Amino acid sequence: MFRSIPFVFLFLVVNTTIYSQQIYKRTLKLMGSRFDITVVAKDKIEADQFIDQGVSEITRIEKLISSWDKDSQTSNINNNAGIKPVKVNIELFDLIQRAIRISELTDGAFDISYASMDNIWKFDGSMKEMPSQDKITSSIKKVGYKNIVLDRENATVFLAKKDMKIGFGAIGKGYAADKAKELLINLGVEAGIINASGDMNTWGKQPDNTDWKVAITNPLNKENAFALLPVVNSAVVTSGSYEKYVILNHKRYSHIIDPRTGYPSKGIVSVSVFAPKAELADALATSIFVMGIEVGLNRINQLAGVESIIVDDKGDVHTSNNIKIDK
Repeated sequence: MFRSIPFVFLFLVVNTTIYSQQIYKRTLKLMGSRFDITVVAKDKIEADQFIDQGVSEITRIEKLISSWDKDSQTSNINNNAGIKPVKVNIELFDLIQRAIRISELTDGAFDISYASMDNIWKFDGSMKEMPSQDKITSSIKKVGYKNIVLDRENATVFLAKKDMKIGFGAIGKGYAADKAKELLINLGVEAGIINASGDMNTWGKQPDNTDWKVAITNPLNKENAFALLPVVNSAVVTSGSYEKYVILNHKRYSHIIDPRTGYPSKGIVSVSVFAPKAELADALATSIFVMGIEVGLNRINQLAGVESIIVDDKGDVHTSNNIKIDK
């Protein structure tokens, strides 16, 4: 369920005209990925102070949700799978609870327990044949969000199966973008963008009072953008499979794996989701790869304030009901 986001596909269009306030941007590596933090401020000193606060918040989130940090609460949950419940910070508890709700919404296409899967699929060019059905079946035997047991009264999380694991690779950067945005708004930053490797969250307007806009291009035909859309106090996330895939038996398989079956998704090369929060958009973008175009758009069309643009492996563009573009 991990994603790679080439920046050529989705980028913000920024008007850099100088007004009483200016746009300041810093690019850095956080959570193992590229982050671009943009704020509107009166001068560079003020902007740097704000951006430093945003970086601190993202770093805090990483320490909370990282499964690579052996001392994190997430690692503690995983280390006690099948053994005992683990008491956690209420913030992490709530994030896991929301993740389970998205699993229910997507019929398990999104599942943070995907981390339990064996790495039997290789997308580095070394894989020449399909894994056996036995290996695939074995790979997913510990996966299943219904085995994540929550106890709100005691703020505990219990993974019911031994060696079961959870991971936030398909939702963590979106959540970090949301929390950094929330913090900066509370600090008085009137406008800005948090771009977490393609998980973008915006608020306010540019100094000339125009909306932030995002240009989207077809990854199979990058010559021209087919859409230039405003992003108004909301998030847009793009998930792409066009750089990381394998071709077996003349079929193209994405690196995004269906946690229910153990097989890679196919037929879609990119998904963009517009939603009120990056956390939700992040999870849904991954889920649509797994659900497929028809089911994915049907699900999106049932959600208020959520829209999507899908590009299939033939280069054709599909949109949810409220997005109209010249295809």
